[in-house]
Amino acid sequence: MPLNHLAILAAKPRSKPYKLTDAGGLYLEIRPSGAKVWRYRYRIEQKENQYTIGEFFADQREGHISLERARRARDEARILVKKGVHPLYARREAVRLQTIKQDSTFKAVAKEWISRKGENWSKRHTKIVKRALEVEIFPAIGARPMDSISPVDILQILQNISGRGANAYACTIRQWLAAIFHYAIRTLRATGNPALVVRGAIVRGKAQHSKALSPKELKHLVLALQTYRGDPGTKLGLRLMLLTFVRTIELRGACWSEFDLEAREWRIPAERMKMREPHIVPLSRQAAELLRELHGITGHREFLFPNRRNPKTYISATVLNGALKRLGFLGENTIGFSAHGFRATASTLLHEVGFHPDVIERQLAHQNRSQVRASYNHATYMAERQTMMQAWADLVDAILGHPSNVVALSPRTTSEFTPIQSGTNYSSSTGMP
Repeated sequence: MPLNHLAILAAKPRSKPYKLTDAGGLYLEIRPSGAKVWRYRYRIEQKENQYTIGEFFADQREGHISLERARRARDEARILVKKGVHPLYARREAVRLQTIKQDSTFKAVAKEWISRKGENWSKRHTKIVKRALEVEIFPAIGARPMDSISPVDILQILQNISGRGANAYACTIRQWLAAIFHYAIRTLRATGNPALVVRGAIVRGKAQHSKALSPKELKHLVLALQTYRGDPGTKLGLRLMLLTFVRTIELRGACWSEFDLEAREWRIPAERMKMREPHIVPLSRQAAELLRELHGITGHREFLFPNRRNPKTYISATVLNGALKRLGFLGENTIGFSAHGFRATASTLLHEVGFHPDVIERQLAHQNRSQVRASYNHATYMAERQTMMQAWADLVDAILGHPSNVVALSPRTTSEFTPIQSGTNYSSSTGMP
């Protein structure tokens, strides 16, 4: 006689397991522990087998298999048995395929790709890639299997980004997508690379190099900074950018622990440098004074320029450029000077007044691709760089109409360096007002 729900609930445990038979090979095993387990008995090649369907819970908790559900599972199993397939093997294969499917979604593959590639990336770059995927890619194709994603899907994502005027960003996204699909192909989770198909669909556009200020423009900027009524830390940050001409990320992420104001040195660790080499920034007398002023504002924090909303991190990339916009140097109908332009400004003027290119390039922490020049370390030309950084600060004072005793370095036909006499007048060579 077939089972019913009341009979199942009334079944009590005994000292030994016993069965309550339903029909078609389905039965409920009552165990001494009180557990009630559904089983299906069947034969393949004249050999009897048992397939465990699941457990019946009186309180219908998660995982509960009701009588109706057990009968459906039995019927599905009978179809497999007629084909000579063991239900247990079929269930294991279904689980395996589902696992593969889940591991083959774009999001799963992308995260795996990041974990592998991220071992050789900086924390900052890893964060940038993760953020781009989470914002631009995952909402569109993250849950889809790799092989279900077409070039049309990729092109739509890129066009959405390009539509915001971010063509260069769209091209970078496409490169990351191509790398992720290539990884999926190598790990047998994709058969094609749709990101390669749309290569060239978005044009990156002509690179916009950072503008270098003329001495007259530099004077106007520094004078404007003196009357700037915004955040004092931001004001000091722009002045420090001018005197040290480091990259904006190197300045924004600067920690007080990196500075030795007595020795007048700023030692930036390798992990914060673009070229992954430690870098020393000799500090001029003016830069050291500026840092002491800044220390009175943020010296109790880890970072020189802490984020207002979260002081445990540093200011965003928009803060310095935002100040330049408010000063009228960046944006529409302006000269288009961004914070990164301090590097171009210093490089241009230092070349004009006769500093040796190798000293300038080393202080800019540019990667030197020459095999001959690649042998330098982070302290190369340190004496010359110390002299140059003080001369640069004095040159800025001279441009502002506050001349100092300036010492510079003069290039020779060889790699030797000799100081120019103190008190050099730079007006003729720079076109200062």
